[in-house]
Amino acid sequence: MEGEEDQVTKERLVEARARNISHNVRCTECGSQSIEDSQADIAILLRKLIRDEIKAGKSDKEIYTKLEDDFGETVLYAPKFDMQTAALWLSPLLVAGAAGGLWAYKKHRQKTNVHIMALNLVRGIPLTPKEKETMLDVLTPPPGGTSSLSWWRRLLQQ
Repeated sequence: MEGEEDQVTKERLVEARARNISHNVRCTECGSQSIEDSQADIAILLRKLIRDEIKAGKSDKEIYTKLEDDFGETVLYAPKFDMQTAALWLSPLLVAGAAGGLWAYKKHRQKTNVHIMALNLVRGIPLTPKEKETMLDVLTPPPGGTSSLSWWRRLLQQ
């Protein structure tokens, strides 16, 4: 009886590992489905191959490597990180960094311009009409007190 329970437990573990791997493998015929969700002949064969490899004692990494070697890198949903896929993996960081850098430059430039105008006033250099308007906008408090959105509007207008 104990041997039967061990066998059932082993089968459940094999099934769980196979399903986990199958969800991460793209059907080569459908392209948009995992082999776990697909009913294409190739998907059925790949699910059987995965179960056979698990029963043979292969690790998940070895199975992914075998599938990638046999069917190419596109069979896996998550491409590995290498020189060819570095731009794909790093593009969100690059976009966020560029946006943050642009925002910081804009804020620095605005503060620098106001500081330069203030220094010019101290030195006795007259301000241009545009500079006077900018200084008045910066130094004049908003009418009716400050609202919670006034800082946001000022930020967007700058």
